Amino acid sequence: MPLFDLPLERLRDYRPDRDEPADFDAFWSRTLAETREFALDAEFTPHAPPFAHVEVYDVSFAGWGGHRINGWFLLPRGAQAPLPCVVHYIGYGGGRGFPHQHLLWPAAGYAVFVMETRGHGGASVQSPGVTGDPHGAGGPQAPGMMTRGIMDPDDYYYRRVFADAVRAVDAAAAHPAVDAGRIVVSGGSQGGAIAQATAALHPSVAGACVDVPFLTHFRRAVEITDRDPYQELVRFLASRRDSAEQVFRTLAYFDGVNFAARGRVPALYSVALMDFVCPPSTVFAAYNHWQGPKEITVWPWNGHEGGSGYQQEEQRRFLAELLV
Repeated sequence: MPLFDLPLERLRDYRPDRDEPADFDAFWSRTLAETREFALDAEFTPHAPPFAHVEVYDVSFAGWGGHRINGWFLLPRGAQAPLPCVVHYIGYGGGRGFPHQHLLWPAAGYAVFVMETRGHGGASVQSPGVTGDPHGAGGPQAPGMMTRGIMDPDDYYYRRVFADAVRAVDAAAAHPAVDAGRIVVSGGSQGGAIAQATAALHPSVAGACVDVPFLTHFRRAVEITDRDPYQELVRFLASRRDSAEQVFRTLAYFDGVNFAARGRVPALYSVALMDFVCPPSTVFAAYNHWQGPKEITVWPWNGHEGGSGYQQEEQRRFLAELLV
């Protein structure tokens, strides 16, 4: 994999102008108000068989439209509450998987709330999912989720996902074992994009771990990478030649650069310089717009896998300093 994007010294200063709708804040305020019209109704069902040192709960709660969103909630068995909690979001295509795949944070002494992304996980061989997306968006779309409802911001798929993500923080905060003042959001790729947006949208989030975020700086991404999922947008535009203006108008409400400009909490980002899926300039575009305390880990020789276990070690350090 070659270095294909801007050199690192330019990436560190790359802060492009933002394409932001005038009603961006009003749009999200209305979206979250509509979402919260439904009772949260969070359910935590003990999962069997139990682990010896970790409590596991099968979770569901009401997300956008009152739709049931599934997940996992894990915490160290016998730990003294209230605990800090990591709300974790999943990458593109993956479901919530299995509880044993989420043991890092309980092992570190934290609770973890894993939110499944609606409609994903149906074809993942490693992390299957169970949450559907019952909202039927009208109009044509390319295969995948990137263009689902894309001709109208109100119908766009990620409106529902980001609203679900905010409710996941509400659900985690409602559990008696969680310290609602010490909730951090995390995720990689699509999960990183969701964490980035949630940190900007939810006033109680204390920090964010944003790894190789997707759904960020859309226009540049589709112009410089030939990889999915961004190519779903390209294939749609190649077919719908007269729709580009409306497509990018919709995407502006969901662009991570615009959420980053509203980020005020401490954030740990990561970027991989050989990442053809989420190009490094798109990550730095968001990072350089982030308004709160921030740091970024750069992985020069990696693709979209980023730092993997090495980045998890960085996150453990970051949270140990943040959640004292």
